[in-house]
Amino acid sequence: ILQDIIANKRIEVERQKQAVRLQTLLGMGGERLEHPARSMRAALAASSSGIIAEFKRKSPSKGWLHPDAAIADVLPAYEKGGASACSVLTDSNFFGGSLGDLCKARSLVGLPLLRKDFIIDEYQLYQARVMGADAVLLIAPEQCLMFAELAHTLNMEVLLEIHSKEELDHLNPFVDMLGVNNRNLGTFHTDVENSFRLAKAMQTVARERNLSPLLVSESGISTTTTVSNLREAGFHGFLIGETFMKTDVPGDTLAQFIGRLS
Repeated sequence: ILQDIIANKRIEVERQKQAVRLQTLLGMGGERLEHPARSMRAALAASSSGIIAEFKRKSPSKGWLHPDAAIADVLPAYEKGGASACSVLTDSNFFGGSLGDLCKARSLVGLPLLRKDFIIDEYQLYQARVMGADAVLLIAPEQCLMFAELAHTLNMEVLLEIHSKEELDHLNPFVDMLGVNNRNLGTFHTDVENSFRLAKAMQTVARERNLSPLLVSESGISTTTTVSNLREAGFHGFLIGETFMKTDVPGDTLAQFIGRLS
């Protein structure tokens, strides 16, 4: 599945670059590019819950979760329900999202917004900033350092996602948040224990490099007990999507979840 996603993404990005040249894209950014972005790291560090509530209509492994979900209904409810930040899927084919979702979200909420997609080209970083993202997710590619540095140049923070201990080699000074995906992107099997297995190694490598990224656990989190245990292990951010999005009213589900945390 991952190979299909990346192959499709390369075609998609090339078409986008041809349709809207970079200079045109930057011209569209206008005032937004001049204003500082919101700090997702600071929001998570200051939050008692650390919940990054995700908006996604579809999953490659689960199919449609909430096909009719609208940003205007879900994002303000996430903010009202106590989310610390929001993640917006912008991949269309596999996740049912769009850049329009991100742009709409920016106009509706004041929370830090994470653009979650498969970033394979620096053009996508410019897109993210222009459309209102405060942070971007990077999945430890060879260009990770270059992409992370460019994101900082564009005043966005970086959430570096890893899946194994070996990928900690990609940790660099431009990484603000270090996340571990509990979903194996080869098999799409989810195991929250992956976060617990990697927690100590993440902290050790960061300390050895004199870095202090905020730790984030992603995917497969469905209980408040898991959040509490992850916090004890050193995590301060918890990206949760399906647990909320598979319900009729995601914002209410989030509010109830956070209520059980306190």
